[in-house]
Amino acid sequence: MEKYKSTAIVVGGSSGIGCEICARLSSRSWNVINISRNPCKNDKVKNISADVVSGSTFTDAITKTGEKYGIDALIYCAGFSMAAPIEYAKESDYRYLFDVNFFGALKAVQAVIPFMKTKGGRIILVGSLGGDIPIMFDAFYSASKAALEMLVREAYCELKPYNIRITAFLPGGTATGFTFKRKVYTDDENKAYAPAVNKAVVALSEMEQKGMSPAEVAEDIYKLILTDKPPVVKACGFKNSAYRIASHVMPEKLMLYFNDRVYKQ
Repeated sequence: MEKYKSTAIVVGGSSGIGCEICARLSSRSWNVINISRNPCKNDKVKNISADVVSGSTFTDAITKTGEKYGIDALIYCAGFSMAAPIEYAKESDYRYLFDVNFFGALKAVQAVIPFMKTKGGRIILVGSLGGDIPIMFDAFYSASKAALEMLVREAYCELKPYNIRITAFLPGGTATGFTFKRKVYTDDENKAYAPAVNKAVVALSEMEQKGMSPAEVAEDIYKLILTDKPPVVKACGFKNSAYRIASHVMPEKLMLYFNDRVYKQ
């Protein structure tokens, strides 16, 4: 069997931030296993095809990896976003969103813990500033990321005795293909909300595509993996960190007022 110093599982490493994380880890002598529906095209990365919402296939892939190599780090990057008013959002869509963004992450954490208990490990769940500051007409995405943050806070307390360090990592707008994969409801589906939804989608798309590069975000995550005492929740970059702090200290209605302006409401 091949011998490696450290093994990392990246969930959702076929593109965007996840692909960049795979590149950084593999170029620095990590054994990298990508689990996603589509393969990471980096020749140094081993790919396992699995959907985070498809039964036990996903967790079986993690277990087999752990049994073969051990697991030193888990980075969960899989995500789904939908632009729709709460009133007309379809249950099948928001349940799928939570399955990808929250329950998939939960299953991944549960699956890696047994392999990290004896020697410790690093877990990074990629959240979003949207978990602290609502994204207009993307309520379920924001709710799922807020839930992810609370999961991390609780898991930190439970896993600390085993030297398993977990962090919710919060990128702001990042220029990836995720922008163009967002499910956007049609004007007919949005009804009276349609003009407001369209403005919000355009504003969010511009924010993302003018934001940080996935390479910058991935480098920040890599440094976090190597940190001895990582923070429980970390925003990516100075600007995003300052924005997050401001959202926590200013009055709630004032924060929401400024947030409305961001999305052209």
